[in-house]
Amino acid sequence: MRIGELAERAGTTTRTLRYYESRGLLPARRADNGYRAYDEDDLRMVQQIRTLQDFGFELEETRPFVECLRAGHPAGDACPASLAVYRRKLDELDALIEQLRTVRAQVGAQLARAELEAGAALPGGPEPRCELGG
Repeated sequence: MRIGELAERAGTTTRTLRYYESRGLLPARRADNGYRAYDEDDLRMVQQIRTLQDFGFELEETRPFVECLRAGHPAGDACPASLAVYRRKLDELDALIEQLRTVRAQVGAQLARAELEAGAALPGGPEPRCELGG
């Protein structure tokens, strides 16, 4: 298949495919007429890259998965290098989740404090001044 068909079937653009090619993730094969030529294996590689990027993987992190597919594994995540990338990504996600939990706790504490202060206003007293109000 030609680059336009691959892009359409993979749900991406020809520009993206050329970029993958420039990064060595997609083979740069040419037909006799000079057009880029791709096959079903290339489609599987592009789909693997796109799926991983949808999950938040950087482009370079997809390389072990592509290499695993090129090595003949039907799934690009069956090789030791791919498994190592999965493990690193899970560690990264766990750290981000912990950071978000910490921030959530801080925001919750600020909300509780603000609600107490708002509830402590004396009835009939002056309204609290809000910097955001117009």
